[in-house]
Amino acid sequence: MKDLKNIFPVIIVLFLLAFFTACNKEDTNETLNQNNTEFLSEEDKKALLFMLEEEKLARDTYTYLNNLWSINQFKNIKNSEQTHMDAVEKLLIKYNIDYTILPVGQFENKELQDFYNQFKIDGSVSKENAFQIGATIEDLDIVDLQEFITATSNTTLIDVFENLVCGSRNHLRSFVKGVTNSGGVYTPQFLTQEEYNSIITSSQEQCN
Repeated sequence: MKDLKNIFPVIIVLFLLAFFTACNKEDTNETLNQNNTEFLSEEDKKALLFMLEEEKLARDTYTYLNNLWSINQFKNIKNSEQTHMDAVEKLLIKYNIDYTILPVGQFENKELQDFYNQFKIDGSVSKENAFQIGATIEDLDIVDLQEFITATSNTTLIDVFENLVCGSRNHLRSFVKGVTNSGGVYTPQFLTQEEYNSIITSSQEQCN
């Protein structure tokens, strides 16, 4: 009986420790589920790696077109595209994802490489063509970012991508204005006509 009296308090302590540990674990899991900031799916990783190169496509193309035509939009927006790349790169570092940034004009993604090669050819024809290419890149960028935002539950990723979309809408407005001032008309290549009209008829936005 004496031994049982000595053991009973130990059993009570172990039970309480197990109970509180389980509760804390559930609370931690619930917090992570609510925030959705730490979990990154394989699709999210692919999205980050793709967007790093797509933002690079914009930066490299605008750098080339600015050197060719010395147009202010390209000079300013190429720098903005570098900040977009930096934002994506920070997430890749945060989540410890291996990545490579190739030299200017080189891309791991074949589709983006083909785009760049063609953009250089078309952009060399005229200033209007150069503006058309700028609008096309931002058009594509917006659609891809929106698809990635819809597909993820990671709020950190969503916040960064929404900021990039905001910037791309401003860039699209700027390039379309350049097309119009050059006597041309831009027809959306990836956005729906309704989405495009909504962006173009809206004012420039203040992005974070």
